[in-house]
Amino acid sequence: MARKSKSNLSELCLEENKDQIYENALAEIQSFELPLGTTLRSVYDDQPNAHQKFMEKLDACIRNHDREIEKMCNFHHQGFVDAITELLKVRADAEKLKVQVTDTNRRLQDAGKEVISQTEEIIRCRVQQRNITTVVEKLQLCLPVLEMYSKLKEQMNVKRYYSALKTMEQLENLYLPRVSQYRFCQIMIENLPKLREEIKEISMSDLKDFLESIRKHSDRIGETAMKQAQQQKTFSTTLQKQNNVNYGRNMHLGRSRISESKNEMTLKRTFEDDDEHEDEVLTAQDLVDFSPVYRCLHIYSVLGDGEIFENYYRKQRRKQARLVLQPQSSMHETVEGYRRYFSQIVGFFVVEDHILHVTQGLVTRTYTDELWNMALSKIVAVLRTHSSYCTDPDLVLELKNLIVVFADTLQGYGFPVNRLFDLLFEIRDQYNETLLKKWSGLFRDIFEADNYSPIPVANEEEYKIVISKFPFQDPELDKVRMKHPHILQQSFPKKLPMSQSVPQIYMQVKEFIYASLKFSESLHRSSTEIDDMLRKSTNLLLTRTLSSCLQNLIKKPHIGLTELVQIIINTTHLEQACKYLEDFISNITNISQLTVHTARLYGLSTFKDARHAAEGEIYTKLNQKIDEFIQIADYDWTMSESDGRASGYLMDLINFLRSTFQVFTHLPLTVHLNFFVLIALLVSFSE
Repeated sequence: MARKSKSNLSELCLEENKDQIYENALAEIQSFELPLGTTLRSVYDDQPNAHQKFMEKLDACIRNHDREIEKMCNFHHQGFVDAITELLKVRADAEKLKVQVTDTNRRLQDAGKEVISQTEEIIRCRVQQRNITTVVEKLQLCLPVLEMYSKLKEQMNVKRYYSALKTMEQLENLYLPRVSQYRFCQIMIENLPKLREEIKEISMSDLKDFLESIRKHSDRIGETAMKQAQQQKTFSTTLQKQNNVNYGRNMHLGRSRISESKNEMTLKRTFEDDDEHEDEVLTAQDLVDFSPVYRCLHIYSVLGDGEIFENYYRKQRRKQARLVLQPQSSMHETVEGYRRYFSQIVGFFVVEDHILHVTQGLVTRTYTDELWNMALSKIVAVLRTHSSYCTDPDLVLELKNLIVVFADTLQGYGFPVNRLFDLLFEIRDQYNETLLKKWSGLFRDIFEADNYSPIPVANEEEYKIVISKFPFQDPELDKVRMKHPHILQQSFPKKLPMSQSVPQIYMQVKEFIYASLKFSESLHRSSTEIDDMLRKSTNLLLTRTLSSCLQNLIKKPHIGLTELVQIIINTTHLEQACKYLEDFISNITNISQLTVHTARLYGLSTFKDARHAAEGEIYTKLNQKIDEFIQIADYDWTMSESDGRASGYLMDLINFLRSTFQVFTHLPLTVHLNFFVLIALLVSFSE
């Protein structure tokens, strides 16, 4: 019984669970939650009669809902009927209201047409305003671009190419990227490379014009630089002379002082004349506008072609250097040819030196040194060749002065010029040769114009004039001057033993020393070297030129015994004057003769050789004269014995010898004794 009650209880619980499942399924279906597959599958869970039971439950649920709906409708039916009634009452008012609304709408539409028109106008204005604002904003972006491009065009027109390149760079990097979408910007971008090429071509054209200009005007540039160097040197020399206390004592000889004063006056006059034409003295750099070089260098550097520009500039300047160094064929004929040649070279290197110091890398010190070494070799070769054609010592001296100024000018710019001063020593030898040739002609003219008679002196004034030219000392006059100066005039007139050629030769030797000294000036040599140069050149004058002239003079047929005797006397006095020439050179150079290395003049041997030659010529002429007397004699070959009287020709010979002996009394003692013995033998033989 208990087991049966338990079975019934379990069945009851099972039924309740099934009902609960159906209830849940219905609840889910009513909730419209999808999908329903899972719910329906739980209802039809393989149990018998599940579908029927579920349908029963579903019908019951439907009936239940119908009853609820019916209840609700019954509850609200009266309110619905009342509402319909109210609506029917309101329909008439609604028709009236509709008419009123329609009329009001029409009136509003009519009244709003003007508002709509104005509103549309406002909209258009707002659109225009917005467009204008947009345009202004875009123009504000474009205006700087246009302004920069306009600035670029203006810079191109006024040839400010370097600034134009900077403006291009700003356009490309800063302004154009902001407005690159516009067509005009694309046109600008396409034009910028063309403008760069145009700037390069224009700057290169300006550089070519600059190179052509300095090639044409390099002589003026060099002339200005040389003039300034000469002015500076003159100024420095003047200061040195003012500071040198002993200068006036060392240069006490009037001739040298007058010569230097004349040179300074001439130089000053030249500068004053230049000042009349130029209100302001310009420097060599002021004469040249270097801006094309700077512009071209900057432009090519900015464009990244600096190396190309440097190579082009150096190549062109090397070509110009070769043209400048090429001399004219007739350069040696005038000093102007040399001056122009030097001026062009100086102008060339002044420009290069300026470029070296004001630019970075365009030219280097190595480049200028290489160019100068090449030029220096050419200059030395040209001067050595052309100076060899110069036969005028004045032209050679002017050439030397030009070379010194040329060397000093370039040395002031830092170029080594030692080879030029070495060349001057070669030219000095040539200058001495031209001087020797010139003085050879002067000596010949003096000997030709001499009367070979003692110099007559009428009074003391004439005597002083003679001794001012030649250091002659008369012991008798000196004694009278010391003991009885008031009766000195009574010693005149008298005759001095030498002839007119002696003081003239002496003065010409001094003139030669002056001329030789002119070349030694400004050579940057010591006084000892200058003294040695003067003594060597003077020795050449005495031993070669004067000696040759004397030898030729003695050998001339028209020179008789009287002239030969006078020549012997003249050479004796010239020999005695040699020590005064040595003093003269020492006073000029301020070098004492006691110095170990001081050379001596060879005048003693020169004049001794001349006297020996004259003595030999006298012997020869005497023998010829005696032979002539003997040859013209008329002998009486038929005479049986002597009548005790000499022949007439022999008496003429004796008279000739006696008169000749009177001439020989003026000879020096040794020569006089030799001839006296000869004539005494001849006279004794005749007796």
